[in-house]
Amino acid sequence: MIGRLRGIILEKQPPEVLIEINGVGYEVFMPMSCFYELPDCGQEAVVFTHFVVREDAQLLYGFNNKQERSLFRELIKVNGVGPKLALAILSGMSAQQFVHAVEQEQVSILVKLPGVGKKTAERLVVEMKDRFKGLNGDLFNNTTDLPPVSSAKNADNDAEVEAVSALVALGYKPQEASRLVSKVMKSGSESETLIREALRAAL
Repeated sequence: MIGRLRGIILEKQPPEVLIEINGVGYEVFMPMSCFYELPDCGQEAVVFTHFVVREDAQLLYGFNNKQERSLFRELIKVNGVGPKLALAILSGMSAQQFVHAVEQEQVSILVKLPGVGKKTAERLVVEMKDRFKGLNGDLFNNTTDLPPVSSAKNADNDAEVEAVSALVALGYKPQEASRLVSKVMKSGSESETLIREALRAAL
C-alpha cells in the first residue's frame, strides 16, 4: 500500500498531478478542493494517498491531509460510490462542506454534484452520518470556503479548455461542463480559478 508521497511536482493537469520521487513519476488523482492547495510545478509537495488496484489499472488518489483521505475511504464504502464518484463529490465541495451537507441532510445540495442522484444522495446522508462519528480532526468540525487558487498564468482559451476537460474528468457531460465554464469565464482567468468557480456555480 502506498500511503504517502513526498516529491517534486512535475505537471499539474486537473484533476491529476505528476510527482517525481527518486526519478520515478507518480500520477495522482486529487479532488479539486485539494488540488487548489498544491504548490507550483518545480516545488516539493507531500500528498497522502489511497491506492486502488483494479483488473485494468492501478490508481493513486491523493489528499492534503489524513482527514480528507479518511473521508474518501469512508465514501467509497457507501453502496454505489466508487473512487471516481468520491473524487467528484470532494471536488464539488470541500470536505467540511460535504460533512455539513450530510449532517444537515441537505439532499437538494448533494444531488447537484455530478453522478449523484436523489437515491445516492439519500444513501450518503444515511450512511455517512453514522460514519462521521468515528472520524476526528478539525476538518470535520467546521465549514470553510474553498482555499484560494495560486498557479501559473494561461491564455484564456487554454484555461477554458483545461477547465472543461477537468470537469469532464470529474463526471460532468461535455455540454454541461462547457456551459458551467462559459458561465464563469473572465478574461485573464486561470484554469484552476475557472474550475473552482464552475464547481461553485453548479451548486
